[in-house]
Formats: sequence, structure tokens, C-alpha cells
Amino acid sequence: MAVRSSLPFDPIAEATKNWDGAGWSEFSAGMALVTSIMRAQQLLLARVDEVLAPFGLTFARFEVLMLLTFSRRGELPLGKIGQRLQVHPASVTNAIDRLESGGLVTRVPHPHDGRTTLAAITPEGLTVSAAAVERLNNDVFGEIGLSLTELRSVIQAVTKLRAAAGDFSVD
Repeated sequence: MAVRSSLPFDPIAEATKNWDGAGWSEFSAGMALVTSIMRAQQLLLARVDEVLAPFGLTFARFEVLMLLTFSRRGELPLGKIGQRLQVHPASVTNAIDRLESGGLVTRVPHPHDGRTTLAAITPEGLTVSAAAVERLNNDVFGEIGLSLTELRSVIQAVTKLRAAAGDFSVD
């Protein structure tokens, strides 16, 4: 995972030293973790956006297409899309508007509930999502820069953090 203009030092390690020097040693590891995760998110999102740009997709729109691809009938209510992706209804509307204008999804009335609108993936949407996921798998997901053991360890730690923050129910 290369960065276009790398610094000659790790600014988060430097911030940790500063935190310790300010007398906040008991908080420096937490600060370093939060800052590291936020920076990693920026780096990963930049890579994902670069890979998805030729398809006219953002990661949010890609997620909608994949959710529809994995659904049984290739369609879901807009509200359910928001719940599953954990985003605000306005974000779902925006994503669906963009995907619909690109011919990748259509809005259809729910067959049994006149108050509900479904988003349905189109054949073009299936083609684009298949090509996009292939590129992401090869160029991003398969090239994270960590071993499989390291990946699993990070996933486990972040899952624990998310559960502790109430992101999902643990049964």
C-alpha cells in the first residue's frame, strides 16, 4: 500500500511522544489507535476510490450494488438498504439517484406495500458490479499489506471495538 508522498517519519509516533511528554501517557495509546485507524481509513478509501473511479462508482454506491447483487431477487426496499449499510436515508436516496442515472439500478414499487419503494439492480448494474468487485479484490482487498494472520488479528480487534461501542448486538 504505497502513498504518493510519504513523510520521512511517522507523525502518529511523534504525536504519541508529544502526548507522553504532555503528561497524558495513560491516554497516548488510545490516541494513537484512534488516529491510526482514521489515517488507515483515509488511505484505504483513497485506494478504493481510485479503483472504482473508472466504473463511475464511489465506495458507497459500490456497497449498494453489492447488497443488491447478494439479495435473493436483486432488489431491496430503500429503508432496508439504509439499515444494512448503516447510513442515513438521505445517503441511500443520493446513492440510488446516482446509480439510477447511470442505469445501474431502477426504482420499482413494492408489490405488496404501496408505501415502499424498491431499488432493483439492472443487468448493466450486475455487469459493472462484477467488474468492479474483480478489480477491488485484485487491487485492494488482496493487497492490504498484512499477512492473513495479521488481517485476522486486526479484524478481531476492530470487531471487538465495534461491539463495545454498540455497533451491533452480540448474542
